[in-house]
Amino acid sequence: MEAPRPISVLVVDDHPLLRAGLGEAISSQDDMRLAGEASNGREAIDRYQELRPDVTIMDIAMPELDGVTALQRIRGEHSDARVIMLTTYKGDAQILRAVQAGAAGFLLKSTLRRELLDTVRGVHIGQRRIPPEIAMELAQHMGQGPLSPREMEVLNHAASGNSNRRIAEHLSISEETVKAHMKNVLSKLAANDRTHAVTIALKRGIITI
Repeated sequence: MEAPRPISVLVVDDHPLLRAGLGEAISSQDDMRLAGEASNGREAIDRYQELRPDVTIMDIAMPELDGVTALQRIRGEHSDARVIMLTTYKGDAQILRAVQAGAAGFLLKSTLRRELLDTVRGVHIGQRRIPPEIAMELAQHMGQGPLSPREMEVLNHAASGNSNRRIAEHLSISEETVKAHMKNVLSKLAANDRTHAVTIALKRGIITI
């Protein structure tokens, strides 16, 4: 009887050592093969198009084009793409974006050794694999509405140390409007004040400085 075709895997990460480690782990399995590698989101889109792997493992945070945007573009053209997102932390903002973009699973870099192979096999047969730590974070924040584009702008300016008056000048809106946006931000992030809001937003990956 003919052996089943190995699961072809594309590995996307900007760290060569991590790519090499993932590649070795995959190549050591009889039922998997390393289809190829990419080091950023742009390359990932090209390599996916070229290789059409069964499963793609892709880092969320990468230079040039982040993993979630690459995921959106790949799934926009190939709705059957099975992509596992790789993340160092369970901060929920990028993960929530990835869930909405159709990620098939997540791997925390801290549990790679333990979870990698089972996650690849599970995703390949159509399962969705979300580690408990990430599922808990998502459940906590799903109920809070996402920040609007204007609220994001106000929060980013606050994170850069600008006063309400300076933010109002930058955005050509009144100081009262800035205060109203900031009030919404505090409510949505369950923050005590603007410094707390910035800290929460940075920790959860909503903004970056």
